[in-house]
Amino acid sequence: MDKVFITATGQFLPGPPVPNEAMIDYIGRLSPAAERLGRLTLRQNRIKTRHYAIRPDGGSDWTLATLAGAAVRSVLATAEIDPRAIGFLASATTQNDLMVPGLASGAHAAAGLPPMEIASLQSVCASSMMALKAAALQVAAGEHRAALAVGAEFSSRYFRPGFYQGTETLGDDGTLPGDAEFLRWTLSDGAAGLLIEDRPAARGLSLRIDWISLRSFADRFPPCMTGGGARDAAGMMTPWSLFGDIHAAAAAGAFQLRQDVDLLHRMLPVWLGEFMRLVDTGQIEPARVDHFLCHFSAHSLREEMARLATKAGCMIPEERWFTNIYEKGNVGAASIFLLLDDLRRSGKLAPGERILLAVPESGQCIMAYAGLTVVEG
Repeated sequence: MDKVFITATGQFLPGPPVPNEAMIDYIGRLSPAAERLGRLTLRQNRIKTRHYAIRPDGGSDWTLATLAGAAVRSVLATAEIDPRAIGFLASATTQNDLMVPGLASGAHAAAGLPPMEIASLQSVCASSMMALKAAALQVAAGEHRAALAVGAEFSSRYFRPGFYQGTETLGDDGTLPGDAEFLRWTLSDGAAGLLIEDRPAARGLSLRIDWISLRSFADRFPPCMTGGGARDAAGMMTPWSLFGDIHAAAAAGAFQLRQDVDLLHRMLPVWLGEFMRLVDTGQIEPARVDHFLCHFSAHSLREEMARLATKAGCMIPEERWFTNIYEKGNVGAASIFLLLDDLRRSGKLAPGERILLAVPESGQCIMAYAGLTVVEG
């Protein structure tokens, strides 16, 4: 199949940057004890600011689809191609606005694009790489001359007190289990996307997609990051739709986002093992990586990943790591596209340089990598 190129990128982050001391005004107060746990989480993730599509009063001017549509329009604002020549749109997210239809339909409508082929990819962070690969393959196969991939998240709507009050998960002291508290103080909102074409842009720098690798290890792990279900006393996950009624599902906490942090840490060696497999096959050459864009949810995880890579002798020097998590937060499926857009705007790229993307996902253990080369039009 032919080579394909990322020729334009864009992003949309709702509202002003929200500093740590103002977070509680947006996600709402549960208890002083919960806020103490939140401060501990912030020390672990070291995120300083983030963006929320929700207002302090709990309302919003946005949906996930309109966030995605705004990001697509941001991409098109810098693109050389006529939007009518774009034939495919792939969307990525953790949780859509609606159960039916998929996000791609809503993003397509919100972006104001003409009729086109679409695909909705839903997982957690790695859904962005699923969308990227779907769009790249469409162009590489000659199905379409140009394709869009967009990732979007609206996590803050699940963190308001009303999603916890009256449920079995809220303790007598007003605190949540650690697997719910961690995400409440870590995730944020926004959208980002990119345009893939069958040729580089005529002006400026484009990114040639050399390869994309994504592997699931769900055969080795139970679900780790979940929403839409609750575990029973034996640890078995029951989907919300199998409870006796909607009220029972809500009371059990089925509509809350949860992440098993202990299980997450057990996935780290598997993610690194996938890196080493790609080194062995020659797809990754650590010494030739000029810019390493790794999505991670917290600084503490970055430190553990670096420790394991150093011990294994395959560490990419940290001065080659490019991140924006401390200023823009963890935006899930939008994060890797946000990183790419910020890197392209940073002025740090030069023709011939190599970029390595890395997206670990804790949903049920996925690891995705991609290799890009900077080219000049």
